Amino acid sequence: MEIKQDKKYCHDCGKEIKFNGKDIENGVLLVYNNKEEKIKVYKCHECFEKSKALTNFRECEVYSRIVGYIRPIKQWNKGKKVEFEERKEFKTKNI
Repeated sequence: MEIKQDKKYCHDCGKEIKFNGKDIENGVLLVYNNKEEKIKVYKCHECFEKSKALTNFRECEVYSRIVGYIRPIKQWNKGKKVEFEERKEFKTKNI
């Protein structure tokens, strides 16, 4: 019986990582410690040659102030999240 593997993709470019049994044909597996959890990431050979380091693997928590309270936007209700996404940044000219 053949074991079905889930498809894996390069963390940086999204290219599919191919396997030959348990061996990786066109990439490398990187394992990082993030506090108590281990993060496993695949990179294709091209991206690994450009940068051996892993970037953008931690989720960035965004805070905003509403009526004097600073709260993470993950805790907002659906309507507030939509309103936040629709906000536009305005830049004024220096006088």
